[in-house]
Amino acid sequence: MGAVVIKKYANRRLYNTATSSYVTLDDLAQMVRQGTEFVVYDAKTNDDLTRQILTQIIFEQENRGEALLPVQFLRQLIGFYGDKMQSVLPSYLEMSLDSFTRQQDQFRQQFTRALGQTPGGALMEEAVRQNMAMFENAMRMFPGFGYGNAAAPKTEPPAAAPEKSSDDLAEMRRQMDAMREQLDRLAKATEN
Repeated sequence: MGAVVIKKYANRRLYNTATSSYVTLDDLAQMVRQGTEFVVYDAKTNDDLTRQILTQIIFEQENRGEALLPVQFLRQLIGFYGDKMQSVLPSYLEMSLDSFTRQQDQFRQQFTRALGQTPGGALMEEAVRQNMAMFENAMRMFPGFGYGNAAAPKTEPPAAAPEKSSDDLAEMRRQMDAMREQLDRLAKATEN
């Protein structure tokens, strides 16, 4: 399927010919995020306005406080207009962004493989469950926090509480060391 044709009318309205409906810049931004290709033509002259509309979308996003482009980058970009390198810069930027996108995809795939089916995979969920259980156990040692049955006195002798606390602390350290090792393996995998 070819690119969706958007017509821009003199009243600045944008018309999606595929859906037979008017669209906004936000709608076009969403189409870009979804990977839908489109071209924008002036309804009267049939001039290609795609570049201007995409630039306008970026301008709108930047004005909303969703700043993506650093000021120094913008200054350098403006400096290339009229420069001998102006003809080379577009292809360089395109190659750089393609490379960045591929690296992001590889990182996501490595992250998914390392942690299970999703970035919040079973491994991470189990670690969260264990940490919550340890937190609740620690809070039960302090009746003022409302954990456990305040009416029922503890049946453990006082000497057992510090022992249990040190076991919990040792378990927490073991889990943190395991998480650190996993993060180190992830970092090494992304470097390769």
